[in-house]
Amino acid sequence: MPTSRATDVLVIGWGLAGLVAAAEALSAGRRVTIIDQEPRCNLGGQAWWSFGGLFLIDSPEQRRMGIRDSLELATQDWLGNAGFDRDEDEWPRRWAEAYLQFAAGEKRSWLRERGVGFFPVVGWAERGGSGAIGPGNSVPRFHITWGTGPGIVAPFAAAVEAGEAEGRVTILARHRVEELLTADGAVVGARGVVLADSDAPRGVPSSREQVGEFAIEADATIVASGGIGGNHDLVRRAWPERLGTPPTHMLTGVPAYVDGSMHAVSAAAGARLINSDRMWHYVEGIENWDPVWPDHGIRILPGPSSLWLDATGSRLPVPLYPGFDTLGTLAHLRTTGHDHSWFITSLKIVEKEFALSGSEQNPDLTGKDIGLLVKSRLAKGPTGPVQAFLDEGADFVVEDDLESLLARMQAIPGGELLDIDRVRQEVVARDREMDNEFTKDPQIAMLRSMRSYRGDRLIRTAAPHRLQDPAAGPMIAVKLHVLTRKSLGGIQTDLEGRALDGAGQPIPGLFAVGEASGFGGGGVHGYRALEGTFLGGCLFSGRQAGRAAAR
Repeated sequence: MPTSRATDVLVIGWGLAGLVAAAEALSAGRRVTIIDQEPRCNLGGQAWWSFGGLFLIDSPEQRRMGIRDSLELATQDWLGNAGFDRDEDEWPRRWAEAYLQFAAGEKRSWLRERGVGFFPVVGWAERGGSGAIGPGNSVPRFHITWGTGPGIVAPFAAAVEAGEAEGRVTILARHRVEELLTADGAVVGARGVVLADSDAPRGVPSSREQVGEFAIEADATIVASGGIGGNHDLVRRAWPERLGTPPTHMLTGVPAYVDGSMHAVSAAAGARLINSDRMWHYVEGIENWDPVWPDHGIRILPGPSSLWLDATGSRLPVPLYPGFDTLGTLAHLRTTGHDHSWFITSLKIVEKEFALSGSEQNPDLTGKDIGLLVKSRLAKGPTGPVQAFLDEGADFVVEDDLESLLARMQAIPGGELLDIDRVRQEVVARDREMDNEFTKDPQIAMLRSMRSYRGDRLIRTAAPHRLQDPAAGPMIAVKLHVLTRKSLGGIQTDLEGRALDGAGQPIPGLFAVGEASGFGGGGVHGYRALEGTFLGGCLFSGRQAGRAAAR
């Protein structure tokens, strides 16, 4: 017989959005049950692994850095990025408007009240470069959480665990939902299977051996199960024609449990899934030399200086420079017929401009270690994690001169596609443009301009130099792969997080949050995302749904 329980609010998934929703319902006096298919060590889900970047508008951190931002400018950027153009974008657009108000208003103070702090230098991720109403951020808005992903997860996990200690929260690991229970048109809970106990560490795939069944009745059920990035079959199935053909080879930027299993379960209960063809994958993925999950990739968050070439050695077109237009670069690279591309750079660029996404790749920020931070970020040489990739990474080539670098690049799988004469010409021509203050190369003009922002000049943009300058060496080449990450579509919801059916009506008792809901409404980002808005979407959608479910 299945184990049966009852609760006020059932949360399926203990990632950031689920924890926020649970904390809000708990704060309103409700009894909460949280279930997840993974071992308890994975509390915090995918957000725990993140760099912790948050999108804020006109923050004190921005103002201290001399950045003039406004809700109007951020709205212009968001809408230019999103490109909403479908009938089903009505709720995503409303979510975008509400989230922008949140990001310009109480988001920062709400987090500060919970002990969340921010690194003082604001980053400028996803710069765009295609005009004022095109995609990208007009100003720096990427606020790094002090403590990275674990730092943003901590206050909500603590609230939930405090509720558990008081007997008002039940947390059930190894519970995999297979069906949402319905009665008279309402969702009244969930049933599924209990998986065998597992001692797999955080992020490592766990057993799917079934040892029992369960059923949980609830007044409100919140789906917080994440996206599909760990399931390459689902990613390829949803891949849109506008992005070309899906890659044959991809790296995985999320644990294997990000499998999309609750999408079909929710649809079977009547929830409408929209915008499944909208997705956000990175093109600066590198193979993790010390992997946690299968095909584990790490994203380079690059500064603007590296020379970017496709698999054949042709330079990427304007404005597809490092850190400018993620989805535009992905679309372009899919037209080349190859799954990889290349950076050619220098040690001087790498030590200042290469950041690695992920809490475990940033021990200084994650550990809130000011001494290590000063030593690793401001001292000469790459950070320890970046140096480890230089030493151990299969995608890195390090040589003292261009000809040796080219020979080594050719020896890497995929390097045989390179037109070495073309690569040599691109490097030499780029270096020649560095010989005076004038240039016709827009990338060089842009990187010189970026150093007018003191945040970039301090820690993110190297002083312009020739790639072949021995004083900046050695030279470095990096083979880059497509890295799966985010689903931009999902369960359509209204502004209270209530799941909608095919007729656009709320399904009584059913809510969706985080990536499972396209970070709000079934796709708050539209076609493209401004960096720092994924965790923020989890926070806002979890807060909205948790409060509504408690009512």
